[in-house]
Amino acid sequence: MRYADETGPDDAAGTQHGSRRSFIRSTSAGVTAVALGASVAASAGPSAQAAEAAAPGARRGTRPLAVTPACSGQETPASIEGPLFKPNSPARSDLITPAIQGVRLDLSGVVYDTSCKPLPETLIEFWQCDQNGDYDTSGFSLRGHQYTDSRGAYQLRTIIPRDYWGRWGQRAPHIHTRVQASGGPVLITQLYFPDSTQAYGRDFAALNAADRLLNRACTISLTGQEGGRYTGAFDFVITTTV
Repeated sequence: MRYADETGPDDAAGTQHGSRRSFIRSTSAGVTAVALGASVAASAGPSAQAAEAAAPGARRGTRPLAVTPACSGQETPASIEGPLFKPNSPARSDLITPAIQGVRLDLSGVVYDTSCKPLPETLIEFWQCDQNGDYDTSGFSLRGHQYTDSRGAYQLRTIIPRDYWGRWGQRAPHIHTRVQASGGPVLITQLYFPDSTQAYGRDFAALNAADRLLNRACTISLTGQEGGRYTGAFDFVITTTV
C-alpha cells in the first residue's frame, strides 16, 4: 500500500518519538522542534570521507572517492520527517530480508560534529520504501537503527528505494534518517541519489528535477553498479548541543 511520506514542516515539528537508550530518553520534546527548525538551511552538506570500520552485521564494502578530502564543518541540511516514522525499530545495520527484492546498496559514512570531530555512539535511524514504492506500516521491513562505532562510522546494507506519488507530488527515491548524538538535537533529513543512478528502469535525473523537497546537498556518492550492487557514501555533520 502506498502512502504519502511527508507532512508539512509545521506538522513534523511537534513530533517527538521514543528512544533507544537512556541518553535519548533524556532528550526533551523541544529537541525535535529545534532540529526541524534548521530545515530552512540549504547550505552545502558534507562530502563523503573514508570510514573503514563497519557497524556490527553490516557488509563491508569499498568506499567511493570523496568529492573533497575533508569534512566541511557545515551542518547537514534538515528535511521533513513525514508520517511514516515508527519508533522502536530493530537494532540492525542489515535491512535485507528474504522478502526484500531490489537493487542492493551498501552505504557507509562518518558522523561528525561541526568542528569535524567524529562522533562515536551516535544514534542513526533509517527507514525507506521498497522497490515498488511501498512502505511497511505494519512491521519493520526496511527499517532499523544503529550506533556509530568508536571512529564515528556507520554502515548500512539495504536497497535503492523507488519513486512514488505522495501528497507533495512524485517523490524521487530517498532514504529517511534521524541522527542524534548524546544530549544533542535530532537531525531529521532525507538522502537522495545521483542523476546517473540506474534502478528499476527509472529516470533518476527527471525524478530528482521534479521533486520540490530534494536537496542536492544530501546526495549520496555512488560507485558501481557492479554485480547488481551499488556502493554509496554519505557523511553527516550535526550539532551536539541544543
